[in-house]
Order: sequence, then C-alpha cells, then structure tokens
Amino acid sequence: MSGTSNPALVLAVPSKGRLQENASAFFARAGLGFAQQRGERNYRGTIQGLADVEVAFLSASEIVAQLASGAAHMGITGEDLVREQVADVDGTMELLTPLGFGQASVVVAVPQAWIDVATMDDLDDIAEDLRVRQGRKLRVATKYINITRRFFAAHGVTDYRIVESLGATEGAPAAGTAEIVVDITTTGSTLAANALKVLDDGVMLTSEANLVASLKAPWGARARKAARAILMRIAAEEEGRKLREVRACIATVDQAFADTLQARHEARLPFGVQAPGGIVTIHCPHKAVFDLVDDLTAAGATDVTVRSLDYVFRQDNPLLEKLLRRI
Repeated sequence: MSGTSNPALVLAVPSKGRLQENASAFFARAGLGFAQQRGERNYRGTIQGLADVEVAFLSASEIVAQLASGAAHMGITGEDLVREQVADVDGTMELLTPLGFGQASVVVAVPQAWIDVATMDDLDDIAEDLRVRQGRKLRVATKYINITRRFFAAHGVTDYRIVESLGATEGAPAAGTAEIVVDITTTGSTLAANALKVLDDGVMLTSEANLVASLKAPWGARARKAARAILMRIAAEEEGRKLREVRACIATVDQAFADTLQARHEARLPFGVQAPGGIVTIHCPHKAVFDLVDDLTAAGATDVTVRSLDYVFRQDNPLLEKLLRRI
C-alpha cells in the first residue's frame, strides 16, 4: 500500500476459480478491467485507467479478514463468509450491493429417514430425546460454527454440540460422526444424494457474492476519489442492465401522459416530455416493455424501437451515498 496518511484504495478480489472469473467479468462490464501482475507473492494488480487503486488477489476467506482489519477498503466475497467470520458485521463493514453470482444457501439438513422431523422445533425434540434417553447431545457437523450457534440460539435449540467439519460435511451422518449437518448448498442435490433433507425453516442464510466496504480502512482523499469512480461505473452498469430504452414517433406527449407512464410502468422520460422531431425517449424496466409499447401505440405512436443500455449515469449514486454515510 503506497503512502501512509493518504493511501490508494485497496480492492480485494478472489484469486482463483469461478468467483474470480465472475468478479473479473462483473468489473469488466462496468469498464473496470483488471490487470494482474503475475509472479508476486500476494498477486497484486491494478484497474486499467484508475491510478489510485491497487487490486489484491486473495482467497475469499482472506478477503474477509483484510476487510475486517481495514487492510483492504473494498472487496468481493460471499455474505456467508462475512457473517461467519466477523462478529460485528454492521460495525466493521458495509455490504454495498449483491453482485448476482455465487448464490447459495446455508441450511440445516437432517436424515431423510427422520420422517417426523420437518422443523427446528422438531429438531429440538430430537435433541432433548437424545439427551434424556442416551445421555449425549445431538451432533451437528459444520464449517459454519458461528452462524450455527446464532441460528440455533434464536430457535431455542441448546442440546447439541458442534463437530467441526474439515472435509465433505454432507457425508458426516453416513460416516457416523454427526446426526445432522449445517452446510452450504446451491441446488440441494448433493444433500439429497447423501440422503439428507433441508428443514422447512432451516434456511439460515441466503448468500451471494457482495461488494463489501471496510469501515476500518483509512478512507483518505485518494481512496474516496477511487471509490467514487468505481461505484459510479458499477451503479451505471447496474442501472443500464435493468432498464430498456424505448423510442417512439409520437405527435405529442404532455405531462399528464408522462405521469401515467410513470405510474403504470415505472417509466421515466430522461429528456423531458418534449418530442423534438416527433421522437420521444423513455426508460423503463425490461419487464414493463411490452405493456409500455401497448400504451404508446394506443396513444398514436408509430415506429417504436427498444434497445438495451450499456450504462445509465445519474446525478445521484445510491452505492456511493451508502458508503459515505458510514465512513
């Protein structure tokens, strides 16, 4: 990290695997391509065109540690790791935005043979029965020790002990090392293949990759300037991805009609209600496109076109505002 009182922004991103590929693609879509300097011990890199950013390529777990300590300003990692590794998430970090990849759920799964066990209350009964009849506690195999303790406490389940999993957690019941598991899953197919089922109220956390900011990092002028540039592009790409631009030839559009389109389709006319040359431009969510076109044609519009948008830059930036409120 260059400098001491006014360091560059350190952005920690996954160093390998699918998360790394998805993170690189996400930033590239926002015009923020990574340039990795291979051969260095900690894999440092840069963002093309942004001089005040240093990219640190780390494991997902290391990213959380760097954010928690303030060694990194921003990072990409799973919410499950954040919630597991950091005791005071709200006091040390700000989850700025989910990134649309790395989706998975941390769940409580029990043997399918336990046909009368469908909820956490049922599990509490099983745990109590094991203690009374066999004099031992229900064994829970998991890598998510802290999340498990908080979730079980919230449901009043106390007669259990955690068996820390170092390998394939879902195999613990079959191996006889635990009765149930707390594990992360995307489809549930691996759990089912091991004769396990998820409790009806056993989804502890729905996680995905997030852009996370550290509240302990040194947010000097250089880091804030870089964060503004990064978040401006990310917000513009996100806005462009969820909108469509509709253009139509129409004789007149008054404010009342514009207000109707806003109310019915969450539409906005970024260039106003005037239609120079008879052309009006409208932005709307992609799901509302066809209903909006119906209303335009009913109002006399012709030659309606629809296109995707790469970026939509707005004066306000909710991601930046969210960060600045905390630092």
